[in-house]
Amino acid sequence: EERDNPSTDFFVSPVLSHWGLKVIHCGFNELPHPSNLKQAVVIFVRYVPPAWAKLIAELRPQLDRLIFFMDDDVLDLHATTGMPWRYRFKLARLAAWRREWLRRQKAELWVSTPYLQQKYANWRPQLIPPAPIAKPSEPVRVFYHGSASHTAEINWLRPVMTEALHQDQRLFFEIVGGIEVYRLYRDLPRITIVHPMKWPAYQAFVAMPGRHIGLAPQLELPFNRARSYTKFFDITRSGAVGIYATHSACSQVIRHGREGLVVKMEQQDWVEAILLLAENGSYRQDLLQAARKKSEELAALNRSIDLTRKTAG
Repeated sequence: EERDNPSTDFFVSPVLSHWGLKVIHCGFNELPHPSNLKQAVVIFVRYVPPAWAKLIAELRPQLDRLIFFMDDDVLDLHATTGMPWRYRFKLARLAAWRREWLRRQKAELWVSTPYLQQKYANWRPQLIPPAPIAKPSEPVRVFYHGSASHTAEINWLRPVMTEALHQDQRLFFEIVGGIEVYRLYRDLPRITIVHPMKWPAYQAFVAMPGRHIGLAPQLELPFNRARSYTKFFDITRSGAVGIYATHSACSQVIRHGREGLVVKMEQQDWVEAILLLAENGSYRQDLLQAARKKSEELAALNRSIDLTRKTAG
């Protein structure tokens, strides 16, 4: 397979899970040692990359089975008429032009729909219906919603989230940003990159349920010295528990371990704080209840301001 993809997850993996075999996922250039292919079942998902075609041609007699799976009509170039030419060329190079090669290698054909089964009937294809993807156990969504003025923090968080996502497979990460943020974070697993939005839209967005841990890192930069503790309100409103930087305005209104976590700006400390909250749902709920109460207390401060005009003396 080219990379993690819906074709494998919806169709191929559910079938393989019932075979009781050891499954190894390989990318285009991840070639196994030839000895590992003896009596192996090799499945190409949608594409046959050149390096694999060369390897299989040399070792085909050693294989138990060779299978090609497709969930689009990738073997017929005419079916791609009207699509972008780059995509058409990719399908031609990695699939359609491999059609006769697959037949010569006596590959079995697996297809996703009755239409494909009927179209390629002379190949006697096996119909593979899709199955729902299993939900991860207790998914935990971590988020950071920083604007362009938080570029330094966005960069600082990259290794933090790389490590946290690696250590806990239940974690998902949501971050707001444009093309630069996309380029920085796109290779992380279970990542959602949200395009920046106007303030009214963001207020509706942040109130949507499903978030658990909110991040508010703050590096000691001159521009950050004037920031208030509004991140605390956004995180609490989202139904999440916050992790806040020491020396930030948020750390002055919340107590560590009471309404959230206050953590020094050391990346490993933030990894550990994220994992701690992810593993303790009841602890998060206790912190969230206290944070909501603190949010109400802070709102009362705003209402108590006396705006009566005063005469200078």
